[in-house]
Amino acid sequence: MISDLKPYPAMKDSGAPWLGEVPEHWEVSRLKVHVANIVDQTSKCRTDEIYIALENVESWTGRIRDAEPNVSFDSQVKRFLANDVLFGKLRPYLAKVTRPNRNGVCVGEFLVLRPRDGCLSSDYFEHFLRSKPIIDVIDASTFGAKMPRADWQFIGGMLQILPPLPEQAAIVRFLDHIDGRIRRYIHAKQKLIKLLEEQKQVIIHLAVTRGLDPNVRLKPSGVEWLGDIPVHWNVVPLRKLVEVKDGTHDTPSYVEPSDTSFPLVMSKDFGPSSICFDNVNHISAKDHFEIVERSNTKRGDVLMSMIGGNIGKALIVDTNREFSIKNVALFKTCNSSHLARFILYYLRSGLLDIQIAMLSKGGAQGFLALGQIRNLSFLKIPANEMELIVETLDQKLAVHDALIAAASNSLKMVVEYRTRLISDVVTGKLDVRCVTLPAAEDVQIQDEWNGTFDAESDLILDQELPELAQEAGD
Repeated sequence: MISDLKPYPAMKDSGAPWLGEVPEHWEVSRLKVHVANIVDQTSKCRTDEIYIALENVESWTGRIRDAEPNVSFDSQVKRFLANDVLFGKLRPYLAKVTRPNRNGVCVGEFLVLRPRDGCLSSDYFEHFLRSKPIIDVIDASTFGAKMPRADWQFIGGMLQILPPLPEQAAIVRFLDHIDGRIRRYIHAKQKLIKLLEEQKQVIIHLAVTRGLDPNVRLKPSGVEWLGDIPVHWNVVPLRKLVEVKDGTHDTPSYVEPSDTSFPLVMSKDFGPSSICFDNVNHISAKDHFEIVERSNTKRGDVLMSMIGGNIGKALIVDTNREFSIKNVALFKTCNSSHLARFILYYLRSGLLDIQIAMLSKGGAQGFLALGQIRNLSFLKIPANEMELIVETLDQKLAVHDALIAAASNSLKMVVEYRTRLISDVVTGKLDVRCVTLPAAEDVQIQDEWNGTFDAESDLILDQELPELAQEAGD
């Protein structure tokens, strides 16, 4: 179906380089001619209204999550009506554009935009405003280095293309149908990734708590949540296995990257398996050397986040680059790659999560103190057995990691494909007027997988996904 789409037979110059050519019969005018910027300020949310902040709107899809009804405020907010289009003017590259289906109020960082003369449908306008060419040109117009914002004067002066209303409706129907298929594709891949991650944790947990010999003699570990362990293993505090340090918990003054500055690594800079230095903050040499006096990180050491939602996220340092750490624990492994990998597997086995939950005593654990980390229960096992365990896990999990990487890459490709397709359709590069769509379908995708597969829906996916995957890769 998608591969059969053709360009429009007759095109004309839109007058805007970022928009290029558009169908000859489409009207082109300034956006403010057909759209009003509504500024209806209030300090109250009515009982039948919802409250929408920037964090409630999903980037690039416009889906609204966790919007609250009947909220009170300390400051002014904007009132909107159902089918108004909300455009997040703060950091517009995030593409927070949505069209609520009920009345409500929103933070002032949204522009409330309302088509006003019957020539422009709200649902087409939403797709147009969220398409990548429009987001890119608005983002290029922003002012403010740290908090870039878009301005209504610029947006209102942009060119707006106006297909005939029946054509706008056809475009919306087509994009809604394709979005439903792509959401099912994404959901299926997310289910697969979650299943593979759960399988990995089961494999790791068994290996680091029982070893590789299924017939090994066991003994009580003395730790209720751990259960039995091999008779020749022992439970010890982590400090008995490695030296545990931490970095600074203060915030030094940040400086521009230079030959004399040093990276300050935090958990936000942790990639899946290594440190990502792309957006790391830099500090002066003076601050750096003060921090490394207590935490001299070297290649082969293990780093673990101590704070926030990333508590327990860990990696092995695989660089010789000199850096400092903040709110990060450091496990000095003395160049023992097997010990480093065993610690990493242990942290990913689920056993750390159990201990964090016990330390939090039912509340939210926002920080692990250095003393708590040093006293975490770990397993001391013979060195030769440890080596065999980590090498076996490396081999076993390589298959899972490859499947996860492939699924993640497919997700990235299909998201890029969706972005490109929406842009091409709403700006008139592809003609969808004669596309025959199946009967309307109700696509309801849960955000969280419940651990089961629906055979019927998965059969439909098996039939649809090859075409989507092929189209995404073209």
